[in-house]
Amino acid sequence: MPQESRRQFIKGSLALSAGFALSPISHLTASEMAPTTQTNSRGFFTLGKRKDRWFLITPGGEPFFSTGLNHIDPASLRYPENICIWRDTYGGSTLRWIKESVAPNLKEWGFNTVGWVQEVSVRQWRHSRAFTVDEYRALDMPYCHSLPFTESHQWEKHTVHYDFRSKDWQDWCEYVARDQCAELADDPNLIGYFYSDCPTWVHNLPENEWRGPIFDPEMLKTEAGKKELTEIATAYYKTIHDTIRRYDKHHLLLGDRYENYQPISMEVVNAALPYVDVLSFQDFNNPIKNLDDWHKKTGKPVLLADSAKIKWHTEPGEFTPNDGTWYADTLEALFQNPGCIGFHLCGAYQRNKARRYGLLDELENPDTEQVDPMKAANLKIAQQIESQF
Repeated sequence: MPQESRRQFIKGSLALSAGFALSPISHLTASEMAPTTQTNSRGFFTLGKRKDRWFLITPGGEPFFSTGLNHIDPASLRYPENICIWRDTYGGSTLRWIKESVAPNLKEWGFNTVGWVQEVSVRQWRHSRAFTVDEYRALDMPYCHSLPFTESHQWEKHTVHYDFRSKDWQDWCEYVARDQCAELADDPNLIGYFYSDCPTWVHNLPENEWRGPIFDPEMLKTEAGKKELTEIATAYYKTIHDTIRRYDKHHLLLGDRYENYQPISMEVVNAALPYVDVLSFQDFNNPIKNLDDWHKKTGKPVLLADSAKIKWHTEPGEFTPNDGTWYADTLEALFQNPGCIGFHLCGAYQRNKARRYGLLDELENPDTEQVDPMKAANLKIAQQIESQF
């Protein structure tokens, strides 16, 4: 990366592209870099420590705390009542929408990362598609990407479980890595890869009770059952690790986004530890305490990959705001956790009629009452990094 481009990348990441000029931060020393699953991290995001706390490290070698927004889907601008905006303002182009709406707004609001883009399409249905490589290039800012190895999400009610020890599973992982990781392998803006969203390892919800959990939790009452789950989970994480690394040696492995208010088996987490770089969680209950507990329990850096304070049970046509004050308080507390490397807000970017909340309404008007405290909180973290690290 040319020196001037690298300097602008770092300043944009830390100043959050909100018009604040922050001075460059000293690079980490070699002793402060941390071991990861990456076989070549030079010029890419990695992990390191500064003053006994974990950070993401930018391609330029600077500490980076990820403040991200999730769920960014252009279909929310294609309802009959607002499709004129899509056509007249953006010429029906997703690339234009990303360049002219998404990226400028996220930077203005102080978010320095796109956590993951897939959005609720219909309740209890699959999420929308991820961005393409060209759409990520149009975004031109740090992002994480979800890989569709398994659809065992707690909200997904249609897909059977894979046998993680089968040849079919290995072949599917190979295809996903060949299809997606090979395209993204050289992108310095990519932070890393997520896997399943809230996988039902030892729990299920009423919507997917028909298929049950991946592993029967009753079997964990025996040593034989614990051993079998360890073997299954090890096959899952090792296969994913090995297939990604065949096509991408550069980017971090962020693992599954575990659901913190459902049971999480230590057999699963322990099986993951050698094959992921970060433990990632969804938590709408008590993320500050829970992420602190997980970091202390495992020693791994932790990421709050999906969380928000909103009204869950809304009726069709009813919308609810995302609580900006809660976001600011949570972000500040998470930054005090020496193991936490970021917080990604369960957005969404623009509300739709399935999720029913977002930072923009259907006519692209921002919810300034909630966005303003988010912006101030994001800037405060950037300033703290500059002054302290």
